[in-house]
Amino acid sequence: MKAIQLNKYNKNLSVEVNEIPIPKVNDNEVLIQVAYAAINPLENLTISGKVRLIQDYQKPFTLGNELTGKISKIGSGIKNFSIGDAVYTRLPVEKIGAFADYVTVDAKYISKLSNNLNFKTGAAAALTGLTAYQALTEELNIEPGKTLFIPGGSGSFGQMAVPIAKSLGLKVIVSGSPRLKEQFIAKGVDQYLDYKQENYWDVLTDVDYIIDTLGPHEFDKELSVIKHGGTLVSLINSPNKHFAEKNGYSKLKTILFSLAGKKFDKKAHSKGINYRFVYVRADGNQLSTLTQMIERENIIPDIDSKIFTVNEVNEALDYVFNHHTNGKVLLQFDDMEDATSE
Repeated sequence: MKAIQLNKYNKNLSVEVNEIPIPKVNDNEVLIQVAYAAINPLENLTISGKVRLIQDYQKPFTLGNELTGKISKIGSGIKNFSIGDAVYTRLPVEKIGAFADYVTVDAKYISKLSNNLNFKTGAAAALTGLTAYQALTEELNIEPGKTLFIPGGSGSFGQMAVPIAKSLGLKVIVSGSPRLKEQFIAKGVDQYLDYKQENYWDVLTDVDYIIDTLGPHEFDKELSVIKHGGTLVSLINSPNKHFAEKNGYSKLKTILFSLAGKKFDKKAHSKGINYRFVYVRADGNQLSTLTQMIERENIIPDIDSKIFTVNEVNEALDYVFNHHTNGKVLLQFDDMEDATSE
């Protein structure tokens, strides 16, 4: 089978398409024939080695974090899934590999594909949806009726996070591109700030929660609009001591993460604000809960019109990380009949 693999961490996004054996299935695993896999910002971080302190992979390894496909083989211990089931998943951090014709994964990390999604849209839902769900429910510990602000939230993350946050009872504010304003109003956002016309730090005050998608250069501005006692969770900035302790890392890694996140913790603490970092994990039970939410709210992520083949992976990576996209960018691995109508 074909697999997109990394032999060496690099900043040039250099990957290889290799022929490797179809993996064998253990008792608690399923073998998924991959239909589509999404390219996420996480791929850039993985290829460049920026997340190797969280997870350092033995090379060469197959890239890719989320996918849709059909189960083609099941282990002897599998009870809740059958051959032919349409599924989607965010693969576990320690065993990624969505960029391949086939992948094995423990069944506790997968969910049957939501009824309102097809193989294309489903490939863009699991990782981003779980990121939003875990940020909201585990890191922010949200309370209905309070205000969430997502600066730079008009990308693929916001497309999932806004309707999820609204379904959990939050007032949601987004800053982003003017061309996407109407789209986000349709998704239920309460306030949309055109970043070309308005500085959010001049407009907003006393928000309860922020999900940061922009990184360190926005940190001080983001802190300036949160109320005392509020919480900021970042998808981009450094992990910190809280992150390390919560995830049970070794003493050495806890020290390293404490040092990496010290400046963010210090700045936040000085303003009476909690700083958190989230690195989305695989969780089939949460994905099943999220699936019900996706169906109930009819949440459908946007897919870019450009869909790439395996052999076009270098072009795809360049497109995602160096150009403006219109939704998640997908790699197609199999032209199987879709789970639902387009």
